Amino acid sequence: MSKEQIDFDERIDRTNTGCIKYDFAVQRGKPEGILPLWVADMDFKAPQPVLDALKARVEHGIFGYSEGKEGYFEAVKDWMMRRHGWSVERNWLVKTPGVVFALAMAVKAYTNPGDGIMIQQPVYYPFSEVIKDNGRKIVDNTLYLGEDGIYHMDLDDFEKKAAENQVKLFFLCSPHNPVGRVWTRDELTRLGGICERLDIIVVSDEIHQDFVFKGEHQVFAAISDKFRNRTITCTAPSKTFNVAGLQISNIFISNPDLRRKFKKEIAAAGYSQLNALGLTACEAAYRYGEGWHDQLMEYLKENVRFVCNYLKENLPEIKLIEPDGTYLIWLDFRGLGLSEQEREDLIVKKAGLWLDSGAMFGPVGEGFERINIACPRSLIVEALNKLTAAIKNL
Repeated sequence: MSKEQIDFDERIDRTNTGCIKYDFAVQRGKPEGILPLWVADMDFKAPQPVLDALKARVEHGIFGYSEGKEGYFEAVKDWMMRRHGWSVERNWLVKTPGVVFALAMAVKAYTNPGDGIMIQQPVYYPFSEVIKDNGRKIVDNTLYLGEDGIYHMDLDDFEKKAAENQVKLFFLCSPHNPVGRVWTRDELTRLGGICERLDIIVVSDEIHQDFVFKGEHQVFAAISDKFRNRTITCTAPSKTFNVAGLQISNIFISNPDLRRKFKKEIAAAGYSQLNALGLTACEAAYRYGEGWHDQLMEYLKENVRFVCNYLKENLPEIKLIEPDGTYLIWLDFRGLGLSEQEREDLIVKKAGLWLDSGAMFGPVGEGFERINIACPRSLIVEALNKLTAAIKNL
């Protein structure tokens, strides 16, 4: 575990590296030179032990078909136990090139065309895409924003809609992207009880499990053996250590029948060996990246605090839905009284910012924006100052 102080304030030029965040604005309908705070990767270098492991692998010079050996699983297992108190077994593990790929495989493995799949909007938009693209029906158990300023599940609505639509599969986002909730053990236990009664398989996307500011991440499958037996738990080092481009995710399925069906769909998709560098990065990250990540979390907490204070002092019309976790924050722009098009014009054309419109996450997201704060604080200051200037000129 490194004790070296990491300089997260360093601004690293990512242009001309083929990164989606900075190099594809025009291709995605945005002006050249726009300041991007949208896609969920970080503007920080990966941990030095990961870079060292990748450098050694590159210097070896051969990148043939590869697979993780015992050390790979042990690194993943130790991280899950040390950070989340969850003991996993090797035969549960199915590696995929990403969590969204795993979602699609689950849709194919456990449902038929026309079946209803439950989600909780506003939610990570690929949830909806993989359902619709595979000819299934979205059933939305909409989250509601309480008077306490945080989002909640409507479990009565969940049970009613699940029963009426004969839902077979549920996509749980935990911690939740974009509203930032870290669901409590009690909330998840009550949710799981409904899934058990109605025999619903749960795909639990826990990719943001290592970003918790308040409370503690509860692995859904770890609540009980019964829950674990109906759950596909999706994890990855990609968010935690900023290695999304290396395409490696760790999916845990303890139920042999569910695992067999899932692996059958992967085979049908023609996918087998993983990215050699992804395997290297994952093992090194989980084995040696903890110190880096601890420092990262302190920096991100300060970024959240900074945004919160800045808005209160300069833009009280915009409300921060204070996150329990993730490095994505959900801002309520409805106080400005703008239409979707007017808000887009304000943010993109006048402020020169590229954010994720809340409407992407479902109709209930209208009037909100998702912002990625996993970047040097000076960049956040620049973005918020640009937004302030644009609003003052309305």
